[in-house]
Amino acid sequence: MIVAIGIAFTVVVVAWIYQALKPPSPKICGTPKGPPITSPRVKLNDGRHLAYKEFGVPKEMAQHKIILTHGYNASKHMHLAVSQEFMEEVKAYIVLYDRAGYGDSDPYPSRSVKTEAFDIQELADKLELGSKFYVIGCSLGAYPIWSCLKYIPHRLLGASLVVPFVNYWWPSIPSALSTQSFKELPKVFQYTFGIAHYTPWLYYWWTKQKWFRSLAVEVLFTDSDLKLLKEVLDCPTISLEKIRQQGEYECLHRDMLVAFGKWEFDPLELTNPFTENKGSVHMWQGGADRLVPIEFSHFIAQKLPWIQYHEVPNAGHLVVHETESFKAIIRALLAG
Repeated sequence: MIVAIGIAFTVVVVAWIYQALKPPSPKICGTPKGPPITSPRVKLNDGRHLAYKEFGVPKEMAQHKIILTHGYNASKHMHLAVSQEFMEEVKAYIVLYDRAGYGDSDPYPSRSVKTEAFDIQELADKLELGSKFYVIGCSLGAYPIWSCLKYIPHRLLGASLVVPFVNYWWPSIPSALSTQSFKELPKVFQYTFGIAHYTPWLYYWWTKQKWFRSLAVEVLFTDSDLKLLKEVLDCPTISLEKIRQQGEYECLHRDMLVAFGKWEFDPLELTNPFTENKGSVHMWQGGADRLVPIEFSHFIAQKLPWIQYHEVPNAGHLVVHETESFKAIIRALLAG
């Protein structure tokens, strides 16, 4: 009798653990139980779809074509802090897209740092942007740009990494720098990033447990960030529910697991893709950014001197949403 009770108890515990660790199935757009498709999409060669949004000069008339990748908990509807008049002045076209699992783009269980670059390449081909184009990545959305520099440099005219998040486990980062910067993060950030890197199978449970408060990047925003955030959230095209409509695991969680997991390459071992001065790579850092360690950006700029480093004094993490800063980002990229 005691043995039977013990076995039953064990089965119950194992089942509870399994359910606690297993993320729910995604609600895929366009399926009977999923949300409706509300955006134009391209179909990739593997059958997945990427949703996109166009901004600026019509691509047929544009002299410069740019693909912009959004950050964590964002989408193709991210607020662009420039006017149509400015885009006409610089003769530029921007396409923004929902990265895998976000918004109206299909989830991709096999996504990795590497696959992000080829999603961008396919998007460019399906939209007929030409053999070469520019790329901009913001915050956590900068890791696809590192991937582009590694895997499709021959397709690029230029690249911008705007307040790029860093992986504390890149092999070439000095341990003293990564350890010290990591310890300066709030404890919940340390736990979250560490679980994403070391025990990704625990990540879903971690996001649902109640003992520690969940990750909220807003706690590290500066006053200027919070002001810009209010303007962004007041934008009528922004809907947090739609960003995560296919399931938080498919967008937010997979994004973190890829960004802070083990990469297929070390970004600090990349070589200059524009040796003939026919393009340029830029890194933009807010001087008061509390999310991205400024020491990391300084080290990367020193390690990779072919990256043009720009520091915006007193700016926080949301520098991309500040009009004059975003204009400067565009102008520097297109200047080559």
